[in-house]
Amino acid sequence: MATTPSLPQIPRRSLVDSTIDLIRTQIEGGHWKVGARIPKEAELAEMLQVGRNTVREAVRVLSHAKVLEVRQGDGTYVRLNVDPAEIMRRVTHASLRDHFELRALLETEAARRAAARRSDDDLPRLEALLEARGERPKDGDLAGFIERDIAFHVAVAQCGDNAALVELYRYFALSLHGSTITALADLTLPEPDLAAHRRLVDAIRDRDEPGAAEAARAIVGPILDALASVETLAASGG
Repeated sequence: MATTPSLPQIPRRSLVDSTIDLIRTQIEGGHWKVGARIPKEAELAEMLQVGRNTVREAVRVLSHAKVLEVRQGDGTYVRLNVDPAEIMRRVTHASLRDHFELRALLETEAARRAAARRSDDDLPRLEALLEARGERPKDGDLAGFIERDIAFHVAVAQCGDNAALVELYRYFALSLHGSTITALADLTLPEPDLAAHRRLVDAIRDRDEPGAAEAARAIVGPILDALASVETLAASGG
């Protein structure tokens, strides 16, 4: 009689969460490909050394995430080889420097597209949001300032007429709102002044794509340099 193969032992976490992780690993690793039927509930329970209720709940969660598809009377099939929610969770938990490097990439491309595609109606909105943003306060409402800064940069992305880029930037910026406040307050990271943002708006107005991209890089660059210095100092034990 053939024996059922075993998967790695489940670590001491929530059994459901650990089961989800192991099923996801099988899918992301290509062991269970898109369109393939995964082992039945009883087989999975034996492979993972957990109860069938735990497997059932894990499959329910992954089905809700559209990673798996349960076909009544047939079985459970792989629908996606990545879990979008898990990918965004990993992005959110990346290092602060990684966050700002990604922000630099997104803002540079958003600025370039804004310069190429902006309409005449976009300019008054950018001007109004830039004025509302103002300079970073030396004390007081840092959270409100960051919200106004995000609103300005989301509007820049919207000028580029790419809905996917806008939503990705919006999600990324809002999900990091808390950590950005902490970083700017505790690490005294530099926040580019109003003049740096003015150069970005001017380049968009002039439809200067290289200039807009360079202005966007210049906005995030000082923060990245400061984070690099902090990491170097920490690594040296200083």
